[in-house]
Amino acid sequence: MKAFIYERYGPPETLRMVEVDKPAPNADEVLVKVLAASVNAADWHVLRGKPLFSRATLGLLRPKHQILGVDVAGQVEAVGSDVTQLKPGDEVYANLLDHGYGGFAEYASVPVEALSLKPANLSFEEAAAVPMAAVTALQGLGHHGELQPTHKVLINGASGGVGTFAVQIAKSYGAEVTAVTSTRNLDLVRSLGADHVVDYTTTDFVRGGRRYDLILDTVGNRSVRELRGALAEGGKAAVTGFTSVARLLGVSLRGGKDVAQVQAHVTTKDLELLSELIEAGKVRPRIDRRYPFAEIPAAIAYLEQGHARAKVVAEVA
Repeated sequence: MKAFIYERYGPPETLRMVEVDKPAPNADEVLVKVLAASVNAADWHVLRGKPLFSRATLGLLRPKHQILGVDVAGQVEAVGSDVTQLKPGDEVYANLLDHGYGGFAEYASVPVEALSLKPANLSFEEAAAVPMAAVTALQGLGHHGELQPTHKVLINGASGGVGTFAVQIAKSYGAEVTAVTSTRNLDLVRSLGADHVVDYTTTDFVRGGRRYDLILDTVGNRSVRELRGALAEGGKAAVTGFTSVARLLGVSLRGGKDVAQVQAHVTTKDLELLSELIEAGKVRPRIDRRYPFAEIPAAIAYLEQGHARAKVVAEVA
């Protein structure tokens, strides 16, 4: 099969398309014919081996896993001996972040605990856009307890991959949502259902006077002190992305119970919940750009620039 591999840390051009052996599923896995994949920030961070301390788990001198890619959608080609709930031909979507990556290839072995049947009303490209970003939004919003219709929620970075899902998921729970984004994306976040929009180029949400029951910060460009200053009494903040190691350490060391770092771990249960929301018309992936499989390095380079609106996907077959 064709796959993109990298044998050293570096820029997107480090990726090479080569022929490799098709994987064989273990007993608790299925072999998925990958029809679409999406690109995530995790891909370029891992590709570059940054931040440097992450190489303790990624591989000190060279990467442990040569095939990147965590979000896939496709058809089941074969099932492991212990798999009874799926069969060849089933349409699925999955996330491989906790299972060795491997999505930027024509086939991937996927543990059943990391996949679900694809929402019937999504294309494969749309489905591939969901797992990592939507589950990060879901787990970030739910980290401090279930959202309530009375909650005032602020999403920082509302036009990104995680943010576009977070606005829709928060609205599906009936919350009042304020979305923070740039001037060019104001209409986009309004179309997602945001009740209020804040243009960060002209207005600083931490000094705007409004207070929030929950802040989901997908950017990680504010200090713990600033986030606390924008919280209502008893409010909580969840941070799912960071612009610097200093910000990450700030939340890790000074966040406490009210300002927490959230790292998503995708499960079948989460994907099934998202499928329900998607099939009910409450959540819909938004795609900024589509690339052919051969141009996955260009897709990663575009995402790394930091200007993508919503998701970036690649058609594999």
